[in-house]
Amino acid sequence: MTRIVAVQGALPPNWYPQGEITRMVGSACRLPRGDREVLERVHASSGVTGRHLVLPIDEYAGLDGFGARNDAFVHGALDLGRDAIQGALDQAGLHARDVDLVVSTSVTGIAAPSLEARLAASLGLRPDVKRVPVFGLGCVAGAAGLARLHDYLTGHPEETALLLSVELCSLTLQRADASMQNLVAGALFGDGAAAALAVGSRRDGVPPDGPEIVATRSHLFPGTEELLGWTIGDTGFHIMLGSDLPDLVRGQLGPVVHGFLADHEIKAGDVTAWVCHPGGPKVLDAVRDAVDLPARALELTWRSLAEVGNLSSASVLHILRDTLALRPPPPGTPGLLLAMGPGFCVELVLLRW
Repeated sequence: MTRIVAVQGALPPNWYPQGEITRMVGSACRLPRGDREVLERVHASSGVTGRHLVLPIDEYAGLDGFGARNDAFVHGALDLGRDAIQGALDQAGLHARDVDLVVSTSVTGIAAPSLEARLAASLGLRPDVKRVPVFGLGCVAGAAGLARLHDYLTGHPEETALLLSVELCSLTLQRADASMQNLVAGALFGDGAAAALAVGSRRDGVPPDGPEIVATRSHLFPGTEELLGWTIGDTGFHIMLGSDLPDLVRGQLGPVVHGFLADHEIKAGDVTAWVCHPGGPKVLDAVRDAVDLPARALELTWRSLAEVGNLSSASVLHILRDTLALRPPPPGTPGLLLAMGPGFCVELVLLRW
């Protein structure tokens, strides 16, 4: 089995309460009074109490054009990515030269050379490290990234693989856009990074702690390509966020999850920890209804949403870290890590604690 030996999160130092971000978004989007009242209601009902931003809040008004936003992304992503990776290496007692594969993911900026290539020398990664930068998976990429580490390590059981997620969602906010999609995105998404280290079944010299990845499953829902994602224009990324997304989750997620668990002779009641991406209050309610979860099953997900917002692909890794640190499940019991993203799709990772 693949084993996850470290999970580390990193957040920018600039934290603001939700009300202050609400005022910034209202000013940046140049909303008239009536629309600002809608904005305030959306932000108040988001379940978010505060978020970390990669820039000081008063600098967002000066970001003109996609180029300036992307420059800010590259600069901030390198700092956060370096912190997350080094933290994970330290936690596992490993060195950067021990890493054989790096999968890096972001959907909030573009970098070529990619982030892990720019970080390689300063971190001490080997020149022959294998690299797979990923763009386009969005919020599902934290779960999908762990699944792809597992795929690789199943074929290379003596090796070590690293997943890096960096998402600077605040830089994608569209000014002068009063659409409900933009207002909802401005209410939910925060900035952060995470790194996870995993080792194959024959990798020696690492602590025996950490959950095992037992199996994974990917599922695309046909005909839902326009439900979630980006359209890309002169000013950068514009959110696509369908209002019927919670209904889709409520109606179709359950059979996918229960079928996956049944294939491994597991029932939902056997799962001792649900590590779920925090898509937002309506989506989380839909997940709970679809899978018929007890009220407290997603408590750490709700807590993460409140404290840092939705960090896109990095969120599920933060929640995995919190699960291991705050609510470690009984050894040998099953856990399920799940996230959803553009496609519309879901990625499931079956864990054994």
